[in-house]
Formats: sequence, structure tokens, C-alpha cells
Amino acid sequence: MESEADIFWAVAAFAFGAVVGSFLNVVIIRLPDGHSVVFPASRCTKCDHPIRSYDNIPILSYFLLRGKCRDCGEQISFRYPLIECLTALLCTVLFFKFGLTPLFGVSFVFCSAMLAVFWIDLDHMIIPDLISLNGIIVGLAASVIGLVPGVEWLQSVLGAALGGLSLYVPAYIYEKLRHTEGLGAGDIKLLAMIGAFTGPYGVVFVLFFSSLIGSLTAFVGMTVKNVSSSTPIPFGPFLTAAAVGYVLFGPDIIDKFFELGLYWQN
Repeated sequence: MESEADIFWAVAAFAFGAVVGSFLNVVIIRLPDGHSVVFPASRCTKCDHPIRSYDNIPILSYFLLRGKCRDCGEQISFRYPLIECLTALLCTVLFFKFGLTPLFGVSFVFCSAMLAVFWIDLDHMIIPDLISLNGIIVGLAASVIGLVPGVEWLQSVLGAALGGLSLYVPAYIYEKLRHTEGLGAGDIKLLAMIGAFTGPYGVVFVLFFSSLIGSLTAFVGMTVKNVSSSTPIPFGPFLTAAAVGYVLFGPDIIDKFFELGLYWQN
């Protein structure tokens, strides 16, 4: 009986996540251009024909249509079902990690925002203030209300401050020395948002792993694809990937780290 209930909730969480992922696709396309994410209804990006409701089923419609618009026959980007699948999987994993609790809701909202920022920054090299600044407010409010166990309001404030300053200070120094922008203001506000949700430990975790992933990516790009060191690379995708990683694994990794430290002290 318990396994049947688990299957039901897994399917429900996956379906809900897929629907949210479909909405994220709209956000990713429209938000950078300043368009409404609610109106008009979804349209083909090639022929601008409104998408029928039965052609707008998350994940399934892409494969039923064989990846092509029903009206103009143009190819539909595989990224749409990919984002829907990623969001659905995240929702399912978070549900089984936290259960049907406020922490699940907060974590899923946060991770969904991270997914949207990942793709927007990758496409346009911008991070919308609508997400980051509102995210700071939501993160602080969640900690004040007590929706995030382990991150009290003071830790949320410190996390937001540490997140913002840890990128602002080196960015300011770099710009003064090199007379060119090293990090965009969007990255600074994004890390402040991450800090508001995760606290100081989350900021340290995200900074370390995003820098590590970013450095490895740049190294591979320069050695394999001959990418120039002057080629601009958006930092937001690395920050968001590390932030989602923190939600899923961060506290456990930090606990193990402290246990290891205590072991060596003894």
C-alpha cells in the first residue's frame, strides 16, 4: 500500500513539475524582452500561431508532434521538453526529500527560479532584476516566517549581505584596476538572492563550487574549442547550478566536512 502511495505522489510531483517547467519556458523567452509572461497565450516562435491546448501538454506534445509545429512545420527546440523534464525531476526529488512541507514549496520555488536564470543568462547574458531582487525579498520573508529550517532571519540577512559583498568587492577592485567590467551587477544580486535563501554557509558552498565548475569549463573551452580568454562567459549558470546542488546535497556535505574536521582534531 505504501509503495502505491509513493508511486502516486511521484507521478503527481512529476506532472506538477512538468507544468511549472512549461511556464518556465515562457518566462525564459519573454522576460528578457520585457513581455508579459501571462498574456497572450503560448505561440509558435516561428509562425506566431497560437498553440492549441492539446498541443501544449508538457513533455508529451513535443514527441507527439515529432518536434515540429503543427501549423508551419518548423522544428521546435528540444530545449522545451528538456526544461520541462528537468523541472519535473527536480520537483519529484525535492518532494521525496522534504515531503509535503513548506520547505518543499520554498525549495521548489527557489530551484525553479534558478533554472529560469540559468537559461536566460546563457541566452542573453543578463539576469532579470524581477527574479533576483524579488527573490531576495521572498528569501528574507521565508526565513522570518520560519519556512526554512536552519536558516533564521539573521542568517538570511547575513547570507544576502555576504552574497552581494563577496562578488561586489572583487568586481569593484577588478574594474578599478583593469578599467573593464569583470562581473555584472546581475551576478552580484543573484548571489545575494541565493544567500537570502541559504544563509552564509550556502553562499560559501555556491561560491566554491560555481568557481570550480566555471574554471573547469573555461579550461576545457580554451583547450578543446580554442575559446579566447577574453571571450565573455556568463557566470550566472554556474551560480545557479551550484545553488541547486546546495539545496539537494549542500547541508549533508557541510555536515560531513565538520565531522571530518572534528575527527582530525581528536
